[in-house]
Amino acid sequence: MSRARKTKQQAVRRFTGRTTLVIAFFVLSAGTLCARAVHLQVFNKDFLNRQADSRHLRTENISANRGAITDRNGEPLAISTPVDSVWANPKELAAAVDRVPELARLLDLDAELLMRRITRSMDKEFLYLKRHLNPEQASQILALKLPGINSQREYRRYYPAGEVTGHLVGFTNIDDDGQEGLELAFNHWLAGESGSKRVLKDRMGRSVENVASIKPSRNGKDLRSSIDLRLQYLAYRTLKASIQQHKAESGSVVILDIKSGEVLAMVNQPSYNPNDRSQYSAERYRNRAITDIFEPGSSIKPLIMAAALESGRYRASSMVETAPGYVVVGPKKIEDPRNLGRISLTTVLSRSSNVGATKVAMSLEPDQLWRTMTKFGLGTLTSSGFPGESAGLLTHYNDWRKISQATLGYGYGVSVTPLQLTQAYAALGGAGEVRPVSLVRLEQPGEAVRVMSAETAESVRDMMEQVVQPGATGSAAGVDGYRIAGKTGTSWKFAPGGYSEDKYFSVFAGLAPASDPQLAAVVIIDEPTGDQYYGGEVAAPVFSSVMSESLRLLAIPPDDLGASADGSLVQAMSQ
Repeated sequence: MSRARKTKQQAVRRFTGRTTLVIAFFVLSAGTLCARAVHLQVFNKDFLNRQADSRHLRTENISANRGAITDRNGEPLAISTPVDSVWANPKELAAAVDRVPELARLLDLDAELLMRRITRSMDKEFLYLKRHLNPEQASQILALKLPGINSQREYRRYYPAGEVTGHLVGFTNIDDDGQEGLELAFNHWLAGESGSKRVLKDRMGRSVENVASIKPSRNGKDLRSSIDLRLQYLAYRTLKASIQQHKAESGSVVILDIKSGEVLAMVNQPSYNPNDRSQYSAERYRNRAITDIFEPGSSIKPLIMAAALESGRYRASSMVETAPGYVVVGPKKIEDPRNLGRISLTTVLSRSSNVGATKVAMSLEPDQLWRTMTKFGLGTLTSSGFPGESAGLLTHYNDWRKISQATLGYGYGVSVTPLQLTQAYAALGGAGEVRPVSLVRLEQPGEAVRVMSAETAESVRDMMEQVVQPGATGSAAGVDGYRIAGKTGTSWKFAPGGYSEDKYFSVFAGLAPASDPQLAAVVIIDEPTGDQYYGGEVAAPVFSSVMSESLRLLAIPPDDLGASADGSLVQAMSQ
């Protein structure tokens, strides 16, 4: 065999060996891969599922819808509307950092500030970019198809009546938790319970499939308030006009259903719009009708007369000597504008005699007077349950000095809220019984508590009717076709060092119709300016306007149709 042939055979054998080795390597590798695939797919598939789940399965919250608040007739006062909140995974979004200015423009944010927020949150997987966008805005942002950008469905509170019901309804924070008003008082009732679900997401972080429900969401329950939105609008409009006319600091109106204890209207000025979060300041959103106290002045005199009649020492016709037009108690001289002489208790009310009321109050036993005022609800919280309600101020009779009892007779040294005073008058209109105050519509009225005898309540109402007669202090509170019982009040405001002589509370409190009272209402105007500041000049006209329309809207029949009115009615019906 030649040397060349031998060399060739050796080369062939080496080539064949290497080829066999390579083929064997690939066969072995393929076998190894197949074995590994079989092992993973058959024997260790749970591992693969866990890895896939960790990359594509996510848990998402299911937002719950907060319950609506309506007026007593079902008109919406607070509702929840769907909105979208846009969030990002900063780590993923960092891959498209050059498009952040485009994102900032759609979010209406400063691009530099947005970039800082993203870079400061690189250790997080969740960052809210902007909350409570309307769905169309959110869709525009998602259409950018930026990595790590997602949206989450939430709900935003909307208040259709705006500032008309703002103080009463209150508002929620951005997380839909009640912060003020009925939203806070009944948050446990209105708030729903968020749920959660497992979803499958693509590599862009978009949900492509709902995999499983972990916990279903539970929507909140609706709340039907006691408010009649028609009366609320009416009271709001009238009060606002009066505040503007008299350039007053503030004011409140409360209307109470005597038969049930339900609050039909409660408005304040100045007001705020709960849809505008820039107006959220305590000075604007506090409900003055429930949280603010004032000295009621002469509007407390009907309660003093009730205490006098309940003592058994007085009747409506009992006489009180007010001559010479003043009375001195300790260092204080209490005066009437003129010497009224010897007058009846009815005249004490109709002419609003401070001297007469003082003498009546001082003639009563302190404990008996204090107990009667306490029964009327002075110095105690009502049952409204409203957050931040004030109990007012009525000191215990053991702490009274002689002057304390004297000034109580005409409404100084005691403080009440407008709601408290309204409830006290409701007792006079309810035949001596008062029902718990409710801001929620009731199917059945609460149990009544007797404050005084029915005879006493009727006598005081008769006395209060004289206050609204022509020539009396409250004549401007009259309502055509209806008998009105009420009382004016004008009190100096307390200031550092004593009482101010040019700042007043103007008050009118009353009942309608007087023959069978259905409604009790209180009007208070704080610091009216100008020549008019007496309760009969400032607050009484507001009462007249509000009560006139309220009685008509509630279809309460007139109880004071005179002969001419009857004739006109018969003539109109006969045509």
